[in-house]
Amino acid sequence: MAYVTFPPPYHSPNRVAEQLRDHGYAVLQPQDVAAWLGCELGALLALNPDWETLPPDEFLKDGGRYRFRRHASFTVTEGAVVQVPHRAHWQPVKYNALHGGMERWFAPMLESTCAQAVWVQLIAKLAQLSQQLFAPDAHAPCYVEAHQFRIDTASGIGRPTPEGAHRDGVDLVAVFLVGRQDIKGGETRVFEATGPSGLRFTLTEPWSLMLLDDARMIHESTPIQPLSDSERGARDTLVVTCRAHGFQGDADKKVV
Repeated sequence: MAYVTFPPPYHSPNRVAEQLRDHGYAVLQPQDVAAWLGCELGALLALNPDWETLPPDEFLKDGGRYRFRRHASFTVTEGAVVQVPHRAHWQPVKYNALHGGMERWFAPMLESTCAQAVWVQLIAKLAQLSQQLFAPDAHAPCYVEAHQFRIDTASGIGRPTPEGAHRDGVDLVAVFLVGRQDIKGGETRVFEATGPSGLRFTLTEPWSLMLLDDARMIHESTPIQPLSDSERGARDTLVVTCRAHGFQGDADKKVV
């Protein structure tokens, strides 16, 4: 049975900051992502094998076994990227009603991944954008968290955002589609947090990118299903968040 998809509203890589300021979101196609980052698309695609070995997410409160992930944290100060010692991911209940208020110690990202030149470029560029748009002091550190996700359909359905439509409690959210195989669903939905406007589209091209002003936009991805009973599908993403005033959890744990 055919299913309907809506094409992404791709924007110019030369107007990313303006698009975010004016509308709260920006979407780039893969070649433009590479151009914006200042790298070759092949360098990004070379990261893809990492998603084949992600360990299970042991913290899903819905009891599912459909999510696999790794996590890492960084500070970026005036373009210098420093990976910090592995730490728990923490969000207040205000932003994650399902998993908020708990320390989640996900498996760390591989050292070989974080040492790649293209990885450092990616983190530095996102931090630069976040500081440009949201930081009162461009010389202060930007606090960055990165999450590698695989959602699979081995049990019939996978939920990219089991917490539902949400904000993340940060300044900038970047969602890269790393790849998708033998699935239907996984539609991206973005809404104004305080207004009526929204849009829906499906990212299908590897290393396409959605950027969000987290204070202004609510987002979610719809569940995925296999294309047939005999196929095991998957959707791989990289989610990077940037925040100007420390990692969530450093000073927020008293306010869940």
